Amino acid sequence: MQKDNKNDILLELKDYSISFRTPEGEVKAVSNMNLTVRRGERIAIVGESGSGKSQTFLGIMGLLAKNGRTSGQALLDGRDVLALKPRELDHVRGKEMAMVFQDPMTALNPSLKISRQLTEQLEVHRGFTARAASAEALDMLKRVGIPDPTRRFNLYPHELSGGMRQRIVIAMALLTKPKLLIADEPTTALDVTIQAQILDLFNDLTSEMNTALVMITHDLGVVAGLADRVAVMYAGRIVEEAPVDELFDNPAHPYTAALHAAIPRPDQDVDELVVIPGRPPNLQHLPRGCSFSPRCPKAEDDCIDQSPRLALMAPQHCAACFHPFPRIEELLTHG
Repeated sequence: MQKDNKNDILLELKDYSISFRTPEGEVKAVSNMNLTVRRGERIAIVGESGSGKSQTFLGIMGLLAKNGRTSGQALLDGRDVLALKPRELDHVRGKEMAMVFQDPMTALNPSLKISRQLTEQLEVHRGFTARAASAEALDMLKRVGIPDPTRRFNLYPHELSGGMRQRIVIAMALLTKPKLLIADEPTTALDVTIQAQILDLFNDLTSEMNTALVMITHDLGVVAGLADRVAVMYAGRIVEEAPVDELFDNPAHPYTAALHAAIPRPDQDVDELVVIPGRPPNLQHLPRGCSFSPRCPKAEDDCIDQSPRLALMAPQHCAACFHPFPRIEELLTHG
């Protein structure tokens, strides 16, 4: 979408697709995606469950289910990670790119103390001795805000609260100083106060370490103070992409506008929450035209017959829609 200096690009997806073989036929979870992530940038990938946002990055990490298949290219620092052999990918995964999952218990081994799970990262990926790894891991626990880190260093995961377990997982991901950190719904299972703390933590640590952050979320509201740029996904495709302020001020795609309208507003009294009518489409039987057309209040005949491509709406802002919402400036100019 945006002209990038090649040296600034950390991750580049080119015609990237993911499909799954099932007894009922092939399911295309991600379709011909093109996306760039720059060094130190914070980008949010937003969409409902089933939109393909998590699968996009599980594919890059080599963590798809056995029936999953990727195609296209995923260039990390110019190297196609999709073409790497398993052992080569193991070297890249954890050291150059890392992932924080929604449920920290899926990322932590319940039978190992926190200390071993942290120090192993440093010993394997950075060649630390056991003593040096322990010192570095304890320092990272302090940086992610774990109270009394020396005592908690030797606890098991079940002995920690959900918020502390999530901080441990973030510490594990950051210990190897990856160039790219992928956070998949990292605050969904946490209460609102802890959510805010975790988002602040991502903000501070990625800025400090110049780590690029990809935040995967279904909640457009959580990205406002964190992301530099937002890509909105629907039915396996990016339907809108823009800098975060531009996206909030001028949502062009009806799906983005609907997500925006569904954000609860503390300054407004409402009788009931706004919801998007209907359900996401079956990926095995997508509509012929725009995938959002069955749920879209602006759909017309061309939306039903043809699939729109991403088109430039304004500098750095594109959307895949035949009938996008006008920009605020246009409304003011034309009344």
